[in-house]
Amino acid sequence: MDTKQDQRIRPDQSSDCSLDPSDIIPQLDRIIDEYDGTEGALIPVLQSAQNLLGYLSREVLIHISESLKIPFSEVTGVVSFYSFFSTHPRGKHIVRVCLGTACYVRGGKEVLQSLEKVLGIRVGETTEDRLFSLEVGRCFGACGLAPVVMVDDSVHQRVRPAAVRDILDQYREEVSDAS
Repeated sequence: MDTKQDQRIRPDQSSDCSLDPSDIIPQLDRIIDEYDGTEGALIPVLQSAQNLLGYLSREVLIHISESLKIPFSEVTGVVSFYSFFSTHPRGKHIVRVCLGTACYVRGGKEVLQSLEKVLGIRVGETTEDRLFSLEVGRCFGACGLAPVVMVDDSVHQRVRPAAVRDILDQYREEVSDAS
C-alpha cells in the first residue's frame, strides 16, 4: 500500500478538521438572518460559510439550501461554477501553478511535477497537515515571467523545479515562527 496516498486528503474524502461543519451552523444562521429577504444572498452566504469552515461541506450546503429556500441543485451549481469555492478542506496556503501556453512551454509542467513530488500530493489535493493545497491555473497574466507559481497572492517568477522546495520552505517557516 502506498503510504503517501494514505497521507493525502482527497476531494472525495472527509477530513478531521479542527472545526466540525455542524459547529458553524449557529454562526451561519446569524449570517443567513442578516441576508433575509436580500436578492442575491446565496454567494455572500456561501463565502461567509467557507470563511468560517475553510470549505463548503455537504451538510453546510444542505443547510444553506434549506434556510434560503433555494434548490440544492442551484446551490451546488453555483459552488461548482465558481472556482473560489471548495467542497473539500483546503490548506492554509494555496499553491497554484500556471500551465498557460508560455508557462507550459517554459517548464511549468516540470515545476508542477516537482511540487507534486515535494508535497506528496496531486492537483486538487491537500497535504495531511492542511498547510498546502495544490491547484493549476491557465494564465496569471505574467507570461514574461514564466513559469509562474502563485502561493496565495504572492507570485514566484521564473520558477525552476529545483527551487520548489525553497519556495515552500518560506511558508513552512512562517508557520513554525508563529508557533
